[in-house]
Amino acid sequence: MKTIRILIILFLLITVACAHLPGESGQTTATAPIKKAIGSSGGYYHYSLGVRSYLEGNLDGAIEEYEKAISLDPESPYLKTEISTLYLRKEKTEEALSLLKSSLVHNPDYVDTHLLLGGIYTKLKEYDKSIKEYKRVIQLDPKNLESYLFLGLLYREKEEYREAIDILSNLLKIESNNLMGNYYLAKIYIQTKSYDEAEELLKKVLNIKPSFDPALTDLALLYEIQKDDKKSVEFFSDFIESNPSDTTARLHFGKILFRQDKYKEAAEEFRIILKEDRSHIEARYSLGLAYYFDGKDYKKAIDEFLTILKKYPGDNRTRYFLASSYDKNRQHRNAFEEFKAIPADSDLYASARTHMGLILKGDGRILEAIDLIKEAIVNKNEEADLYGFLASLYEANNQLEVAEKTLKDGIKLSPDDIDLHYKLGVIYEKTNRFRESVDEMTKILKIDKDNAEALNFIGYGYADREINLAEAERLIKKALKLKPGNGFITDSLGWLYFKKNRLDLAIKYLKEAAKILPEDPTIAEHLGDAYKKSGMVKEARRMYIRALNLGPLKKEILEKKINRLNSN
Repeated sequence: MKTIRILIILFLLITVACAHLPGESGQTTATAPIKKAIGSSGGYYHYSLGVRSYLEGNLDGAIEEYEKAISLDPESPYLKTEISTLYLRKEKTEEALSLLKSSLVHNPDYVDTHLLLGGIYTKLKEYDKSIKEYKRVIQLDPKNLESYLFLGLLYREKEEYREAIDILSNLLKIESNNLMGNYYLAKIYIQTKSYDEAEELLKKVLNIKPSFDPALTDLALLYEIQKDDKKSVEFFSDFIESNPSDTTARLHFGKILFRQDKYKEAAEEFRIILKEDRSHIEARYSLGLAYYFDGKDYKKAIDEFLTILKKYPGDNRTRYFLASSYDKNRQHRNAFEEFKAIPADSDLYASARTHMGLILKGDGRILEAIDLIKEAIVNKNEEADLYGFLASLYEANNQLEVAEKTLKDGIKLSPDDIDLHYKLGVIYEKTNRFRESVDEMTKILKIDKDNAEALNFIGYGYADREINLAEAERLIKKALKLKPGNGFITDSLGWLYFKKNRLDLAIKYLKEAAKILPEDPTIAEHLGDAYKKSGMVKEARRMYIRALNLGPLKKEILEKKINRLNSN
C-alpha cells in the first residue's frame, strides 16, 4: 500500500512537522497529499506522532495517536484506513471492519477503503464480499492493477476459472508485462490443462525476470505433467546456458535428469551447485540420491547424507537413505542403527522397521524380527504394510495359522489393501484351500479389475489343476497383456499349454520365461517337463539339473526325474 512508502519520508520530517504545524510556512511538499487527506492541523500532528511510534515498533502508541487524530478529523477516510491497518496488525479484525464500513458512509468512493475491505474479507474467506469490493475498486479506478490480480486469484480460489482468466487477461491488456498477472494466469492455465498457453506465459515471465524461481518450478512441473522430458531438457539446458549461476534452474535440471535415470549427469549438476554453495541442502540431498540410485558407489551417498545429518540430525528423510545406503553397502549393523533412530511419529517409521526386520531375518534371527515388528505395530497400528510383513515372517517360520490371523487383522484395518489380500490368498493355497484362495483373488479384482498378479494367480491355479482351462487361458493372456515380458506370467501361459498338451507353444513360452528369469527353479523344472514330454531327453535332463542347482527344496522330486531319464 502507498502508505508504507510514505512512512520513511514522514519519519525523516517528523521534527519539522512538530515545529511547523500543517499550514505553516516551511511545509515540505512530500507531505502535502497526506495533509490534504487529513485536513485538520491537529489531526496531522497526532498522525505524525503515530507514524514515529509505528517506525519505532510501538503499535499501541501509534494506534493511540491515530485515534487522537481521528477525534479531530472524524470523517477522514485516509485516517480510518490507516488505523484499520494497525488494528489488523493487532488482530483486531472486527474493529477494523466496523471503522472501514463507517468510513464508506461519508466517503463511498474512497479506493483504499474498498481495497482494505477486500483484503479483510479474503482473510475471513468471505470471498463473495471480497469480490464485490475489488469490482468496486475497478469501477472507481479502472487501472488499479492489484484489484485485477486479487480478483483473479479469488475466482481461482472459487474454481471459477473462466472468470479468473478473463480478469487477469484484462489486467494484461493494461500492462502486458505485469509479472504476477502473467504468472498467475499461467498457473490457472495449468489447472485447466491449457498447457501450451501456460508454457508460453511462464516463459514470458522468465523473460521479464529470469530470477523468478516460482516460474521455473512451475515450468518444470508442467513438463513433468506432460511427461515431455525432451522439451524439459531442451528448455533447462538453454536456460542454464544463458543463466549459469541460477541454482534453482540447475537444481530442476538435475532432478529432470534424475527422473530419466541419468544419475551420472544429474550428479554433475548437483555438484556444480555445491561448488558455489556448499550449504545448499537440497542439492546435497539430491546428490546423495543420485549416488544411491546409480548403485556404483554407496560410500559417496553415505558421505553426502552424513554431511547433512551433522547439521540437521533430526532430518529423518536423510537418515532413512543413509541407512538404506549402509544396507546396500553391506554395512548391516550401521544400517540397523540408523533405521532404529527413526522415531515412531515419522512417516518413514514403518518402512524403517521393515528394513530392520529384513536385516534380522537375513541374519537368521527371525524370532527377533517377529518381536520387532509386533512392537512396531503397537506403535503404528494403522500401518497395513507392517501386518503384511509380519505375516511373511510368520510364513517363513512355518507359522501359517498365525500368518493367516495377522493378515485378517490387517484387512480389518485396511479392507482394500491388495497386498494383504494377495498374501492371504497365498496362505490359503499353501494350506490346500484353493477355493478360498480364488475368492481372495476375486476380491482383489473387484478392487482392481486389471490386477495382473491376481489374474495370473487364478489362471495358473486353474491350469495346474487342469480345470477351467479356457478361463485360465483368458485370465493369463489378459495378465500378460497388462504386463508384457513378465517372466512369471509367461511361465503360467507355457504351463497352461503344457497341460493342454500343446507342447510346441509350451516350450516356446517356457523358454521365454526361463530367459527372463534364469534363476527361477520352478520355471526350469516346467521347461524340463515340457522337453521330457516332447521326447527331448537331453534338454530335459539339462533343465532338471539346473532346477536342482537353483532350488534344493525340491531336491528329492528333481533327483527322481533325473534318475528316470537316466534309466531310460
